[in-house]
Amino acid sequence: MSATSETLDVDAVPPRLGTVEEALAELRAGRPVLVADSPDRENEADIILAAQSATPEWLGWTIRHSSGYLCAPMTGARADALELPLMVPMSQDPRRTAYTVTVDAAHGVTTGISAADRARTLRVLADPASGAGDLIRPGHVLPLRAVPGGVLHRAGHTEAAVDLCRLAGLEPVGAIAELVNDDGTMTRLPQAAALAASDGLVLLTIADLIAWRREHDAEPVHDGSSGPSGSTGTASADAAAPDVPRVHCSGVAALPTRHGSFRVHGYRDLRTGADHVALVSVHALGDDPVVRVHSECLTGDAFGSLRCDCGPQLEAAMERTAEEGGVVVYLRGHEGRGIGLLAKIGAYALQDAGRDTVQANIDLGWPADRREYGAAAAILADLGIARLRLLTNNPAKVAGLRAHGLEVDMLPLEVGRTPQNLAYLRTKAVAMGHLLALPDDDDGDAATAIDHAPTGTTPLATTTSTPRETSA
Repeated sequence: MSATSETLDVDAVPPRLGTVEEALAELRAGRPVLVADSPDRENEADIILAAQSATPEWLGWTIRHSSGYLCAPMTGARADALELPLMVPMSQDPRRTAYTVTVDAAHGVTTGISAADRARTLRVLADPASGAGDLIRPGHVLPLRAVPGGVLHRAGHTEAAVDLCRLAGLEPVGAIAELVNDDGTMTRLPQAAALAASDGLVLLTIADLIAWRREHDAEPVHDGSSGPSGSTGTASADAAAPDVPRVHCSGVAALPTRHGSFRVHGYRDLRTGADHVALVSVHALGDDPVVRVHSECLTGDAFGSLRCDCGPQLEAAMERTAEEGGVVVYLRGHEGRGIGLLAKIGAYALQDAGRDTVQANIDLGWPADRREYGAAAAILADLGIARLRLLTNNPAKVAGLRAHGLEVDMLPLEVGRTPQNLAYLRTKAVAMGHLLALPDDDDGDAATAIDHAPTGTTPLATTTSTPRETSA
């Protein structure tokens, strides 16, 4: 266990990859395995151990060969049983890693940071007899919620650890730490191969685990959790496990509103942890109902902000769907085109100083638009909707739903323009391709009577000219 990356001649060690069967045997024997992910993902290698077999010796080895940042992947059901909530409601991590609150074992530890203490905490996490009271929060181990379906749904080390433990016949709770070279750089596949050869460990790739599962273990694994499952994966990973659900309907109730009567369906996004809502008209939907997929906008929807047209769009969509028989899907986690409420306020401040909405997002380190519509498509599918007429002016939203197999026609939504948001709308049209019918100048005459109709009574325009929208 003594070799380090500085003492290894990486070029002299050809990458020797082990098999899944060898990796499972190592985990059963209480030894770690090294697992590398794709070069176009993190391009990193992790140490993976079975939590139930954690020892101070192997934890010490793990700490020496990593940054010491130790995580404990587990199924959502196990995290639920231990009452481990997400660290934050909506992860801003690029991989949407589902960190829970940190923990230490409640008994049998001192400060919680030593190798012996963390090994003890890992064994408590894996012990089926342990409950929430056997842990204290915060602590020095970071549990992670794995995505149901494992690496067939998300090609990450979190899912690889849970899959390997489960396939080894062990409790589906692991321990992972990212390998780090002695100079502080991340360990790539050649360095990981050298370390594995030096210390007699098995090196595996996530790609090999995915291929093995497709051949031998292709049935999707549902972990029975009631909570969120973590991060978004790549498109190819999603396609690999089409039977793993994206959303779970938590309940249905009557919802009378000033716009009409609906049945409100609550959905938990099993990938991001967000809570979404579908308002379904009490009238029959028909073969191609009117649908609005609305991105959450607290400032517009609740506070009546004139900086956007989100509130009037939501009101108009609720009126039309209630009257004709349709659905409004309200997507949480889309605030500020997916950057979050506080970041959106920061973007507003930059816009006050002269930046446009796209530039402001980019200045803050965000993309212009980071939304995706897989959850909306899954909700519509759960409601039995395959064809729809979408109230939107955003071609990207139409394309996003069509990518999930829905037949979508586009309907304009002509509401909500104000003198205060005209420049904003113009940026959306020019920079983001929204189909907006805007005047050539920015004077106050641009706003029409329909734009200033009272909230709750704004009609939906029937014009066939190009529409306009911000939240789309």
